[in-house]
Amino acid sequence: MEKLELTTTADGSQTLFVPGLNEHYHSINGALQESELVFIQNGLLHLPQCLKEINLLEVGFGTGLNALLTTLEAKKQRRKINYVAIEPYPVDSELTENLNYPEVIGGTEAAGYFKKLHESGWVYPAFLSDYFIISKIQARLEEIALQDAQFHLIYFDAFGPEVQPEMWTESVFEQLFKCLKPDGILVTYSCKGTVKRALKAAGFSIEKLPGPAGKREVLRAMKVMGN
Repeated sequence: MEKLELTTTADGSQTLFVPGLNEHYHSINGALQESELVFIQNGLLHLPQCLKEINLLEVGFGTGLNALLTTLEAKKQRRKINYVAIEPYPVDSELTENLNYPEVIGGTEAAGYFKKLHESGWVYPAFLSDYFIISKIQARLEEIALQDAQFHLIYFDAFGPEVQPEMWTESVFEQLFKCLKPDGILVTYSCKGTVKRALKAAGFSIEKLPGPAGKREVLRAMKVMGN
């Protein structure tokens, strides 16, 4: 992958910019607030409280921000999370070491977890705490055979459909629909018409939700059986 550039977003948290794609890893209106709303609030916190162990798939590990927030939330809720992250192009450690997420989030735990997230290997699961296990997979989504009805929740955080349209197709969402458990949830930041149509065609029921700063709406999709 080409050289990435470190950029500070409107809420003080940082993201990475890909010059060749003219694309940022997160919203320039606030990386941290976008991840907290789209993935934690709309996704993780929307799961039933009776679930004490959660299987979670992230498509697009990227900077590790979503995984960091999930690690902290898992300990806070005392719910075990088995986290599978797919990323074909891992970010160089020189860049991840300079991302300021631990400082912006605050607390010594955030720094420790963020370091462990990026130092963990791409072959074997890493145990970050009693409540969080991560398995990182360096591959493209289409190269992976996912089990049917494996996950309760999917963070879909690929680059936008304008620059990575092959990731936002009906066939991709069909693959993800199959690997979700009944009543499982997929959350994403994109609310484009093509994305909504592809999700519906794949079998999802979709819900538009208020977006973070700079974005009117985001999506939550559910695998509702019997529809």
